[in-house]
Amino acid sequence: MSMEKFIQELGSLEEDLVTMGELALDMLTDSVRAFQDRNVDLALEVDSLKHELDEWDRDIEERCLILLTLHQPMAKDMRNIACILKTITYLNRVGRYGKDIAKDARAMADRPHLAKLVLIPQMHELVCRMVRDCLRAYKADDVECIQDISERDDEVDALWDAVFRESLTYSMEDPHNLGPVIHYIMVSRHLERCGDHACKIAEKVHYKVTGEHIELK
Repeated sequence: MSMEKFIQELGSLEEDLVTMGELALDMLTDSVRAFQDRNVDLALEVDSLKHELDEWDRDIEERCLILLTLHQPMAKDMRNIACILKTITYLNRVGRYGKDIAKDARAMADRPHLAKLVLIPQMHELVCRMVRDCLRAYKADDVECIQDISERDDEVDALWDAVFRESLTYSMEDPHNLGPVIHYIMVSRHLERCGDHACKIAEKVHYKVTGEHIELK
């Protein structure tokens, strides 16, 4: 493979990584919206995207391995491909958590919400910004916008604790609240895990840009 062909293919992989990230975020956002609105159709739409997400994962991985085999890249090109290979795994998990939240949305279709969904919308906004900033840092080759990602994940963790405590309060006040409460706890747990995956993406992006390994979680 010529150097020109290598550069072209690596650029295509970079673009596809971002596209896969946007798909994963769309799945997460639509699933939370489906949960909030108890929208079964939207939840089913999210679920149907899992196959497309998996296809992106497999295709990008295969092309990365071909580049590694045929070109044997060094230095930053090697770090870039390593970053892509790890990041698609984390993005796949983010999208999969969207699928799981969509399942909770379907289960809530015939049940009224308690209060204002507790703190789930706030958790969702924080997590999505974390993942988007990771993708932005990757595209720009600049880690400035993810320097505080660990602190932001601490905020997500604190919200998860608050959702859990508030949900338990609702269940103790009225046993009939137990059904919705279980779904609130599950959805918030899925979002908390997405925050962890954003941190893992940030670690890989930092390595790609600087050549230094960091540990955020």
